[in-house]
Amino acid sequence: MGRVIAIDLGTKRTGIAVTDALKILANPLETVETPKLMDFLADYFKKEQVETIVLGYPKSLDGSDNEMTPRVISLKDRLSKMFPDKKLVLEDERFTSKMAMQSMITMGSKKKDRKEKAGNLDKISAAIILQSYLEQL
Repeated sequence: MGRVIAIDLGTKRTGIAVTDALKILANPLETVETPKLMDFLADYFKKEQVETIVLGYPKSLDGSDNEMTPRVISLKDRLSKMFPDKKLVLEDERFTSKMAMQSMITMGSKKKDRKEKAGNLDKISAAIILQSYLEQL
């Protein structure tokens, strides 16, 4: 029984979240530089059993593709080739960045800290994407 990992792809940084072993909770894991994502995942998969990869699927508010959509599709193709044993799922990620920012505000993060810790926003967004996926199971 493996974990589920979620990826919130960004142009510079990518947020990653993972479930607990029972697949009940989504937890922010890491923020990595996007060019280093595949190496990070390969290393992580050697240490942890992961059965599903959930990719945040970016869309515009009207449901049409946006500038990140082709990048996510390209990543999905690379992941399916590099990790053919993993189930790949696309999960709507509209509003996750706003929800992540609101979570940081609710937790008491000051405005200065939120600007300095943009990486936290990325992995919290990934956790929101993952939680949304888990709620559908």
